[in-house]
Amino acid sequence: MLLHGVGVVPCHHVRRLFYRLAGMHIGKGSSIHTGLRLYDPSRISIGKDTIIGEGAILDGRDNLFIGNHVAFATGVMVYNSQHDIRDPFFKAVSKPVHIEDYVFVGPNAIILPGVRVGKGAVIGAGAVVTRDVPPGVIVGGVPAVEIGKRGLQEYSYSLGRAAWFR
Repeated sequence: MLLHGVGVVPCHHVRRLFYRLAGMHIGKGSSIHTGLRLYDPSRISIGKDTIIGEGAILDGRDNLFIGNHVAFATGVMVYNSQHDIRDPFFKAVSKPVHIEDYVFVGPNAIILPGVRVGKGAVIGAGAVVTRDVPPGVIVGGVPAVEIGKRGLQEYSYSLGRAAWFR
């Protein structure tokens, strides 16, 4: 409950400190905007120079790895645990999620358990990602399907937007 309250503190440096104290790994220069909801932060790892937008949900009930220079827009949801709807006991099933470097995830996109998002991939706004996304591929829709390619061989940008009161 404390971490939900920390999510509205108007200083990302303070939020980041509390998330680290809760066991979350957060790389240098990364920022987490307000309104973050967490499930078991001790299994969440965020690389350097990564931005997690407002109102995101990060699920650490299984391992969640987010790479370097990753940008999550507002309202992104990443889940790695869900119920098996075909199981008579509605059993919980967990699988790790791995998001590689230089990925952009658009507003209100959802990434489901067991997904790997390749380096430089782009997930469009509102997409529901149910399977792996290859490197450099742009996906969108429900369920997400390939809609294009990013067309880059190398990535070298920094996001660098960590501000005091965001």
